[in-house]
Amino acid sequence: MFDTLSDRLEGVFKKLKGQGRITERNIDDALREVRLALLEADVSIKVVRDFIEHVRKKAIGQEVLRSLTPEQHLIRFVAQELQEVMGGSAREINLKVKPPVKIMLVGLQGSGKTTSLAKLARWLKAERGRHPMMVSTDVRRPAAMEQLRVLGAQINVPVAESTAEEDPVEIVSRAVTRADVGGYDALLIDTAGRLQIDDDLMEELTRLKATAQPHHTILVADAMTGQEAVNVAQGFHERIAITGLILTKLDSDARGGAALSARAATGAPILFAGMGEKLDAFEVFHPDRLASRILGMGDMLSLIEKAQQNYDHDKAKALERKFRKNEFTIADFAEQLKTIKKMGSLGDLMKMIPGFKKIAGQADSEETRRELIGIQAIIDSMTMQERHNHLILNGRRRIRIASGSGTSVQEVNRFVKQFEQTRKMMKKITRMGAGGAMMSGLGMGR
Repeated sequence: MFDTLSDRLEGVFKKLKGQGRITERNIDDALREVRLALLEADVSIKVVRDFIEHVRKKAIGQEVLRSLTPEQHLIRFVAQELQEVMGGSAREINLKVKPPVKIMLVGLQGSGKTTSLAKLARWLKAERGRHPMMVSTDVRRPAAMEQLRVLGAQINVPVAESTAEEDPVEIVSRAVTRADVGGYDALLIDTAGRLQIDDDLMEELTRLKATAQPHHTILVADAMTGQEAVNVAQGFHERIAITGLILTKLDSDARGGAALSARAATGAPILFAGMGEKLDAFEVFHPDRLASRILGMGDMLSLIEKAQQNYDHDKAKALERKFRKNEFTIADFAEQLKTIKKMGSLGDLMKMIPGFKKIAGQADSEETRRELIGIQAIIDSMTMQERHNHLILNGRRRIRIASGSGTSVQEVNRFVKQFEQTRKMMKKITRMGAGGAMMSGLGMGR
């Protein structure tokens, strides 16, 4: 995600490192390269022009703190402006309305509307305790109706009946009534798409909106289409007034132009980001965290949230006590390894840790996977006594473990040494709780 932009900006700031002090000239030289980096990332020209002007005014117009280098000075204002361009702070979708809250998703064909609808329903149910119902009004693509029924079954969310022979307005009218009578507190409406914006599509959406009177009209845009996603957002906003955006495939977008331009083009906030194909790969959009990741400063808050979602609270507390007393064992590490696997791609997780971006690309490599498999095999070949007290691992025991795990004695020795180093590191970061523990665990296999 944003790898191209991130790498270019890193190069710009690296050049500033050699400068002894901040001058108007070296700021202008750096901003010229920042401008090129943003244009290469497919950010709209207007957004780039305003971005550079705002950063320049801040960077040159403010007194420089003695503690800041020229590089840190510019990064400070680029980070602030990146955050501002993407919306400033996370915008929570407003659910404080008389139920059911009605949410209509619109977008072009292939943007991921139907899957995003199911992801949003799952999020409302799991994260906000809502009792949602979904409905498809896409009579032009019967497969979309079937797809929504399948997804509804997977997340255990009911789907209102609809057929391709009906008028979309009749479908949505009936669904609104059913949601009212059935006690559902959220109604999510899937709509038809086209390969491009046309009058027929907009007329249908206008009729649907007039009938359903949704509290939120959210555009689903494919981040991979870059500047085209911004043009689409403008087109929909002009005709039906969207109130928010969901950017899909944000995990695959190496450039980032859509995320940096979509809000500026419409004024509507980016509410959610689709980060993969799985139904739980759906996140509230945090401009500040994303700005931090673009600039290679990691995203520890998101990492800690992921850890908390996958980690038992009581276990985390017990583990923290062990860190303090330096009693963390190989058995405890084996449990952590299982938790890390539940949290998703190792590479994606490492990108959230400051300083780990460089090796994050190798984290999901075949070599790293083989190394983790080897570590698991070594642990599995230990007795429970050895897992709970690695100090008894003498030469004879290590030979037996190597033989049982299909590894060499050297690999066993290396693992034990890495474990001891990690154990010391974990003791230092007990104040970070479960999140910090998971961070250290991630470095174990390197």
